Amino acid sequence: MRNRARELGIHVGILPPGHWNSITDVAGVRVGHVTIIEGEAIRTGVTAILPHGGNHFQEKLPAAAHIGNGFGKMAGYSQLRELGTLETPIILTNTLAIAAGIEGLIRHTLSQPGNENVRSVNSVVGETSDAFLNDIRALRVTAADVRHAINNAKDGPVEEGAVGAGTGTSCFGFKGGIGTSSRRVPRDFGGYTVGVLVQSNYEGILTLNGAPVGRELGRFSFSQHTEIPRGHGSCMIVVATDAPLDARNLERLARRATIGLGRTGSVMDNGSGDFVIAFSTAYRIPATTVLHDPPVALVSNSHMDPLFLACAEATEEALYNSLFMATSITGRDGNCREAIPLDRVVEICRRHQLVGLLDRLSGIRNEE
Repeated sequence: MRNRARELGIHVGILPPGHWNSITDVAGVRVGHVTIIEGEAIRTGVTAILPHGGNHFQEKLPAAAHIGNGFGKMAGYSQLRELGTLETPIILTNTLAIAAGIEGLIRHTLSQPGNENVRSVNSVVGETSDAFLNDIRALRVTAADVRHAINNAKDGPVEEGAVGAGTGTSCFGFKGGIGTSSRRVPRDFGGYTVGVLVQSNYEGILTLNGAPVGRELGRFSFSQHTEIPRGHGSCMIVVATDAPLDARNLERLARRATIGLGRTGSVMDNGSGDFVIAFSTAYRIPATTVLHDPPVALVSNSHMDPLFLACAEATEEALYNSLFMATSITGRDGNCREAIPLDRVVEICRRHQLVGLLDRLSGIRNEE
């Protein structure tokens, strides 16, 4: 049985999580997976993140993106940066399935009632390479798989680990995958929620709440006794919040996700594509052309710090969850990625007095 970090007594940071400790704690956000495991070589899939339950093209959301290291392929980046709006669900998949992701989002958008006159769609698709476990050249992911993931999206608990876009990924030499977490900021700062979902597929020296787990497990980048490749791997991070932010402060929020990534032991290697997409569900921007966008009261710059902290903490924990919930997978050419041994992880954390750390802290964690 696999367990999330908190179920093992490993608490990240000081802010409390939402009800599900998931990106779906941001009201309206839904997640859907299509997991594709076929024969001995196909280990891939699709994960769809839906920011709200309406027509995304007609009711756009404020959004931004940040690149930590740009060795990757993210469709829709330039328009997202230029206009600061998101007009489709977000799709995560493998590197060579970007085109299928774009087509699936286009077909989904064109099929929506009210979009009969739409002639341009900015599909937002992110990727990491699952080629170690998956026969990526088979181009197995289709536009139909993408639409299926969208149509199956739901709120509540999110399936994690070796599912959807995380089916064939690796992390720190172990099996990686999909992970999620959330944080609530104190009432005095708005009581907002920040939720994060990750597709982990990167390397480095695993550090868990400060404990040198990767070093003590003897599996880390640059070690003479490891088969982890140097400078390979990527990470996709999706950040959702109900805090009313414009694109400028959403980009600032997105940058803080890389703090959480760094805390886990990543240095965003030369060959790593580390992309963050952030959006707010607090208000919608109509597609109809008008002279002025509706006025919105936005969180001030001086009150962004709790959201920055929430983003860093939720990203860090989401990445741990992606590792902890993943099961061992054997795929292409007999390649195998074993699940990280949770008993040893807990033992290392206990030795460093990091299990149940939050229970020994007081303060804002108990605020509703």
